[in-house]
Amino acid sequence: MNFTFDAQITAALFDKTQAVFALGDGSVRFEDGSRNEVHDGAVLCACVHPSGEGIVTGGDDGKVVWSRVGEAMVLAEGKGWIDSIAASAESGLIAFSSGRTLSVIDTKDPVFRRDFQHERTVSGVAFDPKGRRIATSTYGGAWLWYARIEQQQPVKLQWAGSHLSVAFSPDGAYVITAMQDNQLHGWRLKDQRNMRMGGYPSKIKSFAFLSKGQLLATSGAQGVVLWPFIGSNGPMGREATEIGYDETTLIAQVAASNTQGRLVAGLEDGRVWWADPAGRGLDFIKQDKGAPITALAMSHGGARIAWADEDGHAGVHSF
Repeated sequence: MNFTFDAQITAALFDKTQAVFALGDGSVRFEDGSRNEVHDGAVLCACVHPSGEGIVTGGDDGKVVWSRVGEAMVLAEGKGWIDSIAASAESGLIAFSSGRTLSVIDTKDPVFRRDFQHERTVSGVAFDPKGRRIATSTYGGAWLWYARIEQQQPVKLQWAGSHLSVAFSPDGAYVITAMQDNQLHGWRLKDQRNMRMGGYPSKIKSFAFLSKGQLLATSGAQGVVLWPFIGSNGPMGREATEIGYDETTLIAQVAASNTQGRLVAGLEDGRVWWADPAGRGLDFIKQDKGAPITALAMSHGGARIAWADEDGHAGVHSF
């Protein structure tokens, strides 16, 4: 199933029933053809609502909006545009950043809100697997906050440079960031030991865990780079592998479902393929070249894929 939208696509996601696309014109488009006009300006970030029903978007109008088919509700507002957003199905919390402020709201308690201040702009947010702690990426490293505690001092995971996005490993043992200078950085939380994961020819725009957290797939190279996260040392002292190498282009986006081993890659030349690192070969979902892939998603069980490119073309593929 293919779509053509009249705006660039910020995010492609799967809620529990269908694919959902968030667009640069401030709208949210559903796979079934439904459309919500939700922001006065562009959608800058999006995530699936903790309930699994619809998505939550952050816009350059400073609003955080929950979109379901035929319904849109403003959940919160920031002091400026919303840079990044994340949600936890486990805790029901939503976290978003605006400038130097990390804000947390509770989908079960409309009056709950926490605001945590940083020294520099917050570029990314992520929940730990239980939804109790939040990691933020910022200049100089990552900060860790307890989501519900009002007065606290964050744990500061320090590493020089600009950190653009952040994630916890599925077991909660590691925090990983993508940096401005073409590398990943990680910390093992039990001892804050640093992990440098470099050697990339370009900026890493996306990364995703798969195979129950045993592999981390990343963009930023001619093929998908796979880092092993097996044992107590994770990727420390281990070499990465690469699949789908193509010297004519770069991997722009990756997506995966942590519950199984399948991953999908979107290329700078517009093609999309999937593979199982334990198997052999690639299968192309989109063989035709075109505009760079800017958004990519895999459904929770790994049975469906959604992609979108820079020119507003999008598609949904089922296995």
